[in-house]
Amino acid sequence: MKRAAERSRPFTDRNVAKVFDAYPDTVRAKVMLLRAMILETAASIDGVGPLEETLKWGQPSYLTAESGTGSTIRIDRVKSDDSRVAMYFHCQTDLVETFRELYPTQMEYGGNRSILFDAAARIPEKALRHCIGLALTYHARKGASRNKTASIKKPVSARKGASKNKRESVTPKKPALRTRVRPS
Repeated sequence: MKRAAERSRPFTDRNVAKVFDAYPDTVRAKVMLLRAMILETAASIDGVGPLEETLKWGQPSYLTAESGTGSTIRIDRVKSDDSRVAMYFHCQTDLVETFRELYPTQMEYGGNRSILFDAAARIPEKALRHCIGLALTYHARKGASRNKTASIKKPVSARKGASKNKRESVTPKKPALRTRVRPS
């Protein structure tokens, strides 16, 4: 029952609703399915929180504005081919590269920015939901790995008590060698 409710979730932004209304029927059905999958996946992942549904570049877009855990996901028809739709991701992330490694044959990719679907074809739901989940947690995962790296490899200048004007050795100083004076 929850799944049907998510699929028919009303639009909170009337400009987004207008974009959906303008799609041809087959395209509208497919982008509505993609929308539902994004909303359902977000609701199933702890920490993602509610999504903001808005327009970016004239395309329905889904942001983790409250939690900041993820990268924006956009959906739209492919402008050069009305029989296709796409799910777009930020091109400066490694998301599509990761999806391509995980699912090389299950989905078709558009460069480093999208997953492409035929409007009349079946969507590989399990694989796509995984990809959506990775996008919705992108910043949380990247931030966690970046913080681990930063704590392991702090630059000398960032260490507590390090002087900005004086170069310090990373290795501990050894005591000077002592020589014994032999009795003559």
